[in-house]
Amino acid sequence: MVTDRFWCVVPAAGRGARFGAERPKQYVALAGRPLLEWTLERLAATPCIAGIMLVLAADDREWAPRDRVGGKPLLATAGAAERSGSVLAGLRALPREVGDDAFVLVHDAARPCVRSDDIARLVEQGGAAGGGLLAAPLRDTLKRADADARVAATEPREARWRALTPQLFRRGELVAALERAQADGVAITDEAMAMERAGHRPLLVEGAESNIKVTTPADLALAEYLLSRSGDRP
Repeated sequence: MVTDRFWCVVPAAGRGARFGAERPKQYVALAGRPLLEWTLERLAATPCIAGIMLVLAADDREWAPRDRVGGKPLLATAGAAERSGSVLAGLRALPREVGDDAFVLVHDAARPCVRSDDIARLVEQGGAAGGGLLAAPLRDTLKRADADARVAATEPREARWRALTPQLFRRGELVAALERAQADGVAITDEAMAMERAGHRPLLVEGAESNIKVTTPADLALAEYLLSRSGDRP
């Protein structure tokens, strides 16, 4: 499986309102370059990735169009207001040679520190299982709060995982799962959730804790530190 090559859909049509910047989060400066550039180059440097489908907002004025990154094809298409709609648009826009039975990856634009060896392990193990996602087991004690932000209970952390990306599924199955969720009016927070609703059981493949999602300025500072320490930095 690791000798195969896969297209990766990168939804980047959101504005990242929680980040609080004047420009969309994916374009804020990270170590002197837009965050999105780091993510794209990290993906392109991964041997098993054949090309990248970038999904942008229809009114995006920040992106400087180009057709390659790291020597690999880089295509772009317009997305939707919600992540699931953007992923669906990206899947539909993939090249014709990517058939319904082909596995595709979906990766958050705001995860610039993903490791190539984690992606390779995902495609090997997740592909053999029919689909999977990078994830990290919960290690902290988990609390459930009441309406007053007081502890209502301590929840068991056994068998609890944090979902990461990339996530790996067959193109046709993921399109069908996302379309079904859309028709049912269900808000989908990641691709695995759509697949679960469609009766699939994605494999959890443990990934590095350093594969953080940049959501706040503090996350941006941490990502810059992690990139400075990374041996496979673009």
